[in-house]
Amino acid sequence: MWNSYKMKLWLSDYKDWYCVLGRRGIQLSKKWSQQTEAMDAYSRKHPRVPSGRAEVGLFCQEPPQLGNPYLEDTFLQDYLKSHLPPKVFTEMSIDLERFGVRLKNEIDPLGRECELNPPRLQQFDAWGRRVDQIITCAAWKKMKEISAEEGLIAKAYERRYSNWSRVYQVAKLYLYAPSASLFTSSLAMTDGAAKVIESLDIPRPVQEAYANLTSSNPSKFWTSGQWMTERKGGSDVANGTETVARELPDGTYTLHGLKWFTTATDSDISLTLARIMTAEGQVEQGSKGLSLFYLETRNKEGKLNGIQIQRLKEKLGTKSVPTAELFLDGARAHRISAEGRGVASIANMLTITRIHNVISAVAFMRRMITMARDYATKREAFGKSLKDHPLHMQTLARMEVEVRGAFLLLMEVSRLLGLEETNKATEQDRHMLRVLTPVAKLYTGKQAIAVTSEGLECFGGQGYMEDTGLPVFLRDAQVRKYYVVMCLPHPQLPLEMLQDQRKKRKGLHYGVPVLCTVLEIHMFFRDQLKVAYIETQPLKQARTYQPHP
Repeated sequence: MWNSYKMKLWLSDYKDWYCVLGRRGIQLSKKWSQQTEAMDAYSRKHPRVPSGRAEVGLFCQEPPQLGNPYLEDTFLQDYLKSHLPPKVFTEMSIDLERFGVRLKNEIDPLGRECELNPPRLQQFDAWGRRVDQIITCAAWKKMKEISAEEGLIAKAYERRYSNWSRVYQVAKLYLYAPSASLFTSSLAMTDGAAKVIESLDIPRPVQEAYANLTSSNPSKFWTSGQWMTERKGGSDVANGTETVARELPDGTYTLHGLKWFTTATDSDISLTLARIMTAEGQVEQGSKGLSLFYLETRNKEGKLNGIQIQRLKEKLGTKSVPTAELFLDGARAHRISAEGRGVASIANMLTITRIHNVISAVAFMRRMITMARDYATKREAFGKSLKDHPLHMQTLARMEVEVRGAFLLLMEVSRLLGLEETNKATEQDRHMLRVLTPVAKLYTGKQAIAVTSEGLECFGGQGYMEDTGLPVFLRDAQVRKYYVVMCLPHPQLPLEMLQDQRKKRKGLHYGVPVLCTVLEIHMFFRDQLKVAYIETQPLKQARTYQPHP
């Protein structure tokens, strides 16, 4: 019986090849034709079992498809249209629609390639020489070029649209983040470094670096790292930083110490904190002993600048991002802050990187819902599409409410940042930015985990399968709670804000009231959206397109 079954499969395969060759115009001999006729007679007598071979099945589920992310996000379009001046909106909308096409056709496949080919460390060459080279895939390098071409950093500093330039940049990053395989991490560090340098009036040693960090020319564009975390931890840099800096006769410094967790280690430059050591070998402890330094990761010969890469970190998520443990052994650096003012100088960096954290959290939630909505039109269960099951659509609607509330919080922070950067912010605007930023980072970081986890369930068992590309969103969402140095845990957040107000000795009355106002505003947004979205506008269509005229 088994031999008879194998014969059927063998004859079937030969018949298939004969048909293919015939369609391609390849003529076979008469003897071969006679053999195939005999095969046909055998096949009629012994028909194939439909699912007899592993590659043959009766059903294949159509997967969810990514469309143009900008055209699919009507809430983003509505926000921009209602807030931006008409001329600015028209120009931005044209660019964002074009960018959406590039995201779908080029950037999203590159992001998948980055995820499948994570960085690796080559510490020694074939001859035993230490090289400490981080090897990244071609797609990761292409992401850097695209970031420059699209002006994902430059647009915020060109300020072509005045205070709306930040909103423009955030909108592009929001569309870009889910497809970028966490290259947004490098961009967050780069944006933060540019902001710090700008706030310090662009000191002479970093003028070239600032120009490159904010360039839209791929051949000139630089990325920056942020090396703050040491063995004692990341948030408490005042007591956890042990790296020391020794001044040289020419005014530069050499850095000595171990950086436990460095983000975007493949970057061109980095900013880091260290304690200046006196001639007697003494250093001042606490935050007053910390200064901010700028260093280039490689010298003019292309060799590492007094840096040894101990290892790449093994992480739950963000696997495509090079994150390493570094030993600084005489790395040449420039002090760019006033001595002892390192912590104060990185305050602007923290604001920017926290906002980037919010961008990615909200963007991941949006992408998960977009894919789940499309899947709901393609997957059938119990005799009808998922979109026709009320409980399933109610789940999607509740997730939509969460994302819309988070999106409004993100865009409000972006709007306030744009006002501050163009000197149009009132005193209350500045206080609101100071309070909203950590609140938004904290809230959306936790929110993203819940929403992406719920979103995976919308795909059933396929949401758990790695080759669908879906589980990566949940793994990478986990980092949003921890990401960015000095992002305090929830119980410490109000204390941080009150201490900040007391140090300034003015505006103390904004502390608790502003925090309460922020939370009330967000709850109001969520309540109103819930009523409008669930009761009057149920999700019946998977996609709504609004092409630009």
